[in-house]
This record gives sequence, structure tokens and C-alpha cells, in this order.
Amino acid sequence: MVALMGPSGSGKTTLMQVIGLLDRPSEGAYFLGGRDVTTLSENERAEARNIEIGFVFQAFHLLPRLSLLENVEVPLTYAGVPARERRARALEMLARVGLESKAGHLPSQISGGQKQRVAVARALAGRPRLLLADEPTGNLDTRTSEEVMDLFSALHAEGTTVVIVTHEPDIGAYAGRVIRVRDGLIESDLCQTPRAGLRAAPQGGAT
Repeated sequence: MVALMGPSGSGKTTLMQVIGLLDRPSEGAYFLGGRDVTTLSENERAEARNIEIGFVFQAFHLLPRLSLLENVEVPLTYAGVPARERRARALEMLARVGLESKAGHLPSQISGGQKQRVAVARALAGRPRLLLADEPTGNLDTRTSEEVMDLFSALHAEGTTVVIVTHEPDIGAYAGRVIRVRDGLIESDLCQTPRAGLRAAPQGGAT
């Protein structure tokens, strides 16, 4: 698990946008899953983004009139997944984050921490190899933040690469690698022991 850290305006969000294929690097090459994705067309980038990458944002971005289950299904709908498989995978992901029993609830009926868990379930529904989280605990209290980070740690231990943008040292402590950015440049790139009590990633697993 990697933490991208730095003050506001340092360039960490821009770096995440490049990693997430939302922006192009001005020079150099970017390899995702062993493939150079730097020169892909916009349609190819969109396809790679939908298949390879899951996104989690600070503001949740849940659709208020859809149930939690339907929210998780949204990216699968765009991916053309058949309805029965779509429903099964969405339920599986809600169960993974402990919210299967609330599948029929609306976002307004659950807490902020639960909304973020739904956002994680939605990001995982497409079975991405890379999960990008931009300030995922910014709207959460300390206890709920710890619960969300424990979930990310468990996902990483199961083999998902997790990259988190944060300015909070307590959140960065969960990562095994911390990249600090300042004024658009990488200031440091260091490995560390993740926060105590977390499981290590499997051998040959995620970064």
C-alpha cells in the first residue's frame, strides 16, 4: 500500500490523476499491469480505467435516489455486465464491506462511514488490480477513519494494490511506502513498517 503525501498544492492529486489515467504525463512513460499506457487513445484509456482501476473519493459521490446495491452496480452497468451477474457481484462487494443487510437502503439512511464503505464496494465491483483513494477519510471521524483504513489494509493483504492520497500522518502510517510530493516534485520515496496490527501483503502480492 502506497501513501502519496504533501501539502495542498504540492502536486499529489495531479500525480494521482496521472496514475488513474485521468490525465497524461508531460514526459516519460507510465506502465500499468506491464503495459505502456502513455500513448493510448482516449477510448482505450477509458476502457483501461474501467477495467484496471477503482476510485474512492472523499465526497463519496453516491447517487441519492439509488439504493446502496444500485449504487454499487453503476460501474458494472457501464461495463456491460449482464443484470444477474451485476446484482450478484454488487451483493458480494457489499458483503465484503459488511453492508449486505443494508443493500436496499438509500444513502441518506446510513452514516458517513457506511457511505465510504459503499464507495469502496463500488470501486471493487469491477475487480480492479489498482485502487486509488483520494483523501478517503477526510469527511470521517477518527474511529470511522480507522475502520476504513483497516478495510484498505485487508484488501491490500489480499493482493489489491492500494494508493492513497492524504495529508494526514496517521493515515500515511498505514502504508508500507510513502511518497512525499512538494512543488510538483517527488521529495522523498521511503519504505516503512505499516501501522502495528495490520497483516502483511502476501508474498508476490500488491505494492
